[in-house]
Amino acid sequence: MTKCNQILDRVVLVKIQANIYGARKKLRKEDLVLADGSELPPEDLASLGSKRLLDPDQLADFNRLKKAAERHCLRVGTRFMGGFVVPVEHTDAIVSELEKVAQEFAVNKAKFLAGYDDAVRDWIKKHPSFAGIIEKAIDPMAYVATKLGFDFMVVAIRQPEASSPKDVARLEQQIDSIGGQLFHEVANDAELLLEQSLIGKDQVTRNALRPIKRIRDKLDGLSFLDYRVAPIVTWIDGVLQEIPNRGAIEGALLQEIMAMTMLLADPDKLRRHGEGLSSNPSKVTNDEDADDVLSSGHPASPISAAVIAPVQTSLLEPKEPPTVDPDDLFAGLLDDLFTDDDDEGEAQSFADIASRPVLPVAPPALAAQAYGSDNDNKPETHGTDESELPAEAVTEFWF
Repeated sequence: MTKCNQILDRVVLVKIQANIYGARKKLRKEDLVLADGSELPPEDLASLGSKRLLDPDQLADFNRLKKAAERHCLRVGTRFMGGFVVPVEHTDAIVSELEKVAQEFAVNKAKFLAGYDDAVRDWIKKHPSFAGIIEKAIDPMAYVATKLGFDFMVVAIRQPEASSPKDVARLEQQIDSIGGQLFHEVANDAELLLEQSLIGKDQVTRNALRPIKRIRDKLDGLSFLDYRVAPIVTWIDGVLQEIPNRGAIEGALLQEIMAMTMLLADPDKLRRHGEGLSSNPSKVTNDEDADDVLSSGHPASPISAAVIAPVQTSLLEPKEPPTVDPDDLFAGLLDDLFTDDDDEGEAQSFADIASRPVLPVAPPALAAQAYGSDNDNKPETHGTDESELPAEAVTEFWF
């Protein structure tokens, strides 16, 4: 099955045929009264336009019904080949709505034809100076009746199996254009929402955001037309979930909704946004690392982050300390302090020397053992000198 048929199997084509009497006729030269010396421009330069035969308000209901029928189709579908492609699952609902429009159109047609003659006379009375040119152009009621009508049909589209490669390429091009048309219609709806409900407002109600829900449902129903549509629907769902069930929508949430609507109102940027969402870029933070940070319950202090953590990591595999005889612990310590001629110094006992206080030189020694002589492996202290750290903090860590 080709890509075209995969899409066409999921939609139907709805064709609306709404004929509305124009009540206009071409304006002729003899209809105009020119001042002395005046002349009309040649036909290849300018046209004379048209003249109205009825009050336009007499036809307003028919135009309204035609637009209503189109809105029903556009709510769940998009324009295609002079009609509307609608998901198959919405066919029954669309047919029901269009039948209602057809019935109302027929009622208004009968009403209009019954008052047609009166409407013409009223129009002539309104423009008595031009009664002659109006009366000469009036159409008979039977003709007007043929120019008023509403009907529709629902058909399935299928690519013929014996299509030539050229015909297949032409149909594929038409199918590919449906996605672009969908983004264009979404942009129009979003732009209307911005102008009518969002721009210049510091707070709105939930009812004002109903168009966003309709946009979301339309995109969701036609997500098979373009791979970028589904992630956009998910993105919209995430914003809609933040809207409270009651109360006004304002502040940061309103700004977020406005930013989303502005993006929806730009079809090119919306396509690029869907492209980015569909690519599923890698997260900046690894999920496991994020879980570790969240489970700690509090951020690490500067000391622990810069000094303690690296040292603890390096101590996971400690080197075997050298074995030293206690009697040789201070071997050679007194060699440079006393000379051979000082017998009293030689007689000085080991116990007296050992009883003297020893300066806390262990931290640098342990640091050298942990990191070796390679300066590149030393932990970053973020500009904090180890000598500037509180003594109790260093003592507690090292021992």
